[in-house]
Amino acid sequence: MTDIDNKSSNSGNKIQAQKYDLIPGFHGSREFLIQGQDKVIEIWIAEGKSSVRKRQVIQIAREQNIPVRFKKGIELSHILPGIAHQGIVTLVKKFTYTGLDHIINTSNQSEGQALLIATDHITDEGNLGALIRTAAFFGVHGLIIPKDRSAAVTARVLKRASGAYMHIPVARVINMARTLDLLRKNGFWVIGSSDKSPDTIYEFDWNRNLVLVLGNEQQGLSRYVQKRCHHTVGIPALGHIESLNVSVACGVILSEIVRQRTLEGKGLQGPH
Repeated sequence: MTDIDNKSSNSGNKIQAQKYDLIPGFHGSREFLIQGQDKVIEIWIAEGKSSVRKRQVIQIAREQNIPVRFKKGIELSHILPGIAHQGIVTLVKKFTYTGLDHIINTSNQSEGQALLIATDHITDEGNLGALIRTAAFFGVHGLIIPKDRSAAVTARVLKRASGAYMHIPVARVINMARTLDLLRKNGFWVIGSSDKSPDTIYEFDWNRNLVLVLGNEQQGLSRYVQKRCHHTVGIPALGHIESLNVSVACGVILSEIVRQRTLEGKGLQGPH
C-alpha cells in the first residue's frame, strides 16, 4: 500500500475499479473509522488549508494505526469527478453484494417479523444512497435492487449512504418479478407502495414477513411488479404536494411499521 500515494490519477481510478471503494466526504469517512475500521485501507487528505473535520479524521485514523496520505485536491477531484469529497477520501475494501438466499435465510430468523425492501428500477444514485441509510436506520434486514435499468452501489451512493451500507446487506438480482415470486413462495407478503392505492399505510397490518416494494421515481411501480404484490398501500397526502421523494416515503412507511410492531411488543431486529 505504500506506493498508492505515488500513483497517478488514472492509476487511482484503476485501483478503485479493481480492488477498493472510495468513500468521499467527512461523514462517510468518520462512520467507517468508528464502526467499520476493519474495512479501511487508508485515508486520503487534500493538501493545503486544514479544517476541524480534516483534523478529526486524521486523529481518529492515527489512533487506530490507519495510514493517512496527503494528496493534491485536484487529484482527488480527478479520481472522483463530480463528487464533493470535502478534501477527505477513505479507501475501503471493495463493496460486495449479498446473495439473495442469504438475505432470505437471515431475515427469516426474525420469527414472522422479517422486513425486506425491493426497488423497482430506482435510477437516481442519490435516492438509492438515501434509501440505504433510511433502511439501515430502521433496521431493515435486506435491500434488493435489480441489475438493469437501476442505480448500482457506486461512490456517489456510498457518499450519500454515509457508511450505512455496512449495516444492511444489498442483493442485486437479474429479474425482479421472479425474485418477488420466490419471496412469495418463501412466505413473504409482497406489499407495494403506490400513491394510487385507496388503502393507506395506517390501515394495513404490518405484523408479518414482508417485502416493501418501492417504485421508480417517475413511473412508480411497473405493471409486472404490481401483479406480484399481495396488496398496495399509499401515504395519505394532507397538503398540496402530491408525492414524496422515494427515500422520504420509505421512511414514513418504515416508521409506521416500527410503530405497529412496537405496539405488538415485537419491534424490528436488524440484520444478524
